[in-house]
Amino acid sequence: MKIKEAQEIVDQWINTTGIRYFNELTNTAILMEEVGEVARIMARKYGEQSFKKSDEQVDLADEMADVLFVLICLANQTGIDLTEALQKNLDKKTKRDSDRHKNNEKLK
Repeated sequence: MKIKEAQEIVDQWINTTGIRYFNELTNTAILMEEVGEVARIMARKYGEQSFKKSDEQVDLADEMADVLFVLICLANQTGIDLTEALQKNLDKKTKRDSDRHKNNEKLK
């Protein structure tokens, strides 16, 4: 699935099953909540924290998909074409960081 297609699918879902978008501030708060859930899993799976019994069946992929879903909602609400935005961002990073990481002793 391409990013533009994902934006269209989410918009269709929101306007049918979801009835309407939550406002941008609510969706921003939901995004932070979802990112926190990803961070919680990462801290336990790859970090030094341990899972509680109630957290053992968590699904990292599903939580990342929740983050992506809400991010797409916000992009749709604010008129952002994520394909275009990502391409511009990659171009910026490529120009800015063309030698930066190659010359970083910490990465060798």
